[in-house]
Amino acid sequence: MNNHFTITINDDNGVKQFNLHKIIKKAIFYAVLFIATIALSAIGTILYLNHAVDAIETKHESVEKAYLAQKEKNRLLDESMKETQMALVDKKRELMEVSDTLSEIETLIGLAPVAEMSLQERVSVTKLNSEHMATLMQFIPSGSPVKYNGVTSNFGYRIHPTLGSKELHRGIDMKAPMNTPVYATADGIVEWAGFHEKSGFGNLVILQHNYGFRSYFAHLNKVVIKSGSFVKKGDLVAYTGNSGMSSGPHLHYEIRFIQRAVNPIEFVRWSVKNYNDIFEKEKQIPWQSLITATAHIKVPNPTQTLPSSQLALQSKER
Repeated sequence: MNNHFTITINDDNGVKQFNLHKIIKKAIFYAVLFIATIALSAIGTILYLNHAVDAIETKHESVEKAYLAQKEKNRLLDESMKETQMALVDKKRELMEVSDTLSEIETLIGLAPVAEMSLQERVSVTKLNSEHMATLMQFIPSGSPVKYNGVTSNFGYRIHPTLGSKELHRGIDMKAPMNTPVYATADGIVEWAGFHEKSGFGNLVILQHNYGFRSYFAHLNKVVIKSGSFVKKGDLVAYTGNSGMSSGPHLHYEIRFIQRAVNPIEFVRWSVKNYNDIFEKEKQIPWQSLITATAHIKVPNPTQTLPSSQLALQSKER
């Protein structure tokens, strides 16, 4: 059996032959096959690793983008939290200011704050009392019927300027040039509008209000409303003058409760700022029963300020 094979090599020096055993041939074959296998495996591994590296780089880029996006979200969230904290601080300050203002209003309308009550509950109670306050001041004369420039003759006994006798002055004489606008000081119905011969009031307007109140405006030059008509607080009713038993242009202003004259100056000064004062100073009126009877009445659109303003508060007559 022939176990050899011959390798022939031709070169410039001639022909050379080498006899090799077949076992060596197989060894060489397997070596070449092994090296080829290793090479293929290496190529495959390199290709796989390249693909894996690309995938890792892609994932890294994705993670980096996600990180940057999250970082931006965190920055925006941090800014939002700072803005929210600042807003909360502002709101807290506003609530404290509201609470302080509410305390002032509560004091004005005679409410004693309750420690257990929330701000919302305090606001609700204050609103109810404020609405009641607005109702009373809409239906009961309050504020000055003319632009306030002072009073020339007070309520009470005096020497009559034209008759010369001592008698009760049931109203106040308010300084006012000729043809000064005169306004209704509460809602009411016109009981009288025209010349009143017997009283000496000359041109006179009498308004009948709710709960037994009446207001009188005397010595007028011109009346612009008619008897039987309805007026609201702040409506123009007349112009001042010097008619009747008068020594000069002015407005004689009276307020009566169940036909009994009361001092008008306290009603002229009456406003939201000194709401409770009148209850203490005007003792002839049963305020408590009046307040109880009107507790659930609400005026939809109360008159906030008379056109004649509330200057009486700034210049109190002593």
